[in-house]
Amino acid sequence: MSVDIDTYREVKRTIPEGKVSQLVDNLLKEYFKKKKREELIAGYKSAARSKIVREEDKVWEGTIEDGIEDE
Repeated sequence: MSVDIDTYREVKRTIPEGKVSQLVDNLLKEYFKKKKREELIAGYKSAARSKIVREEDKVWEGTIEDGIEDE
């Protein structure tokens, strides 16, 4: 793995010694969280455009109130 020399110098200048690993770990966690969120959104959008899913939703809409009686 390599880091751009200017980036490395900025890290050494601004991040306290012993904190770089923690910073990189936190940045990677946030990156992966964002990536997973983007993938989920793309999946939901794809499902929303799916004709099969829309047809299944119509079937389930009719069953939502089955068995529910007014009290």
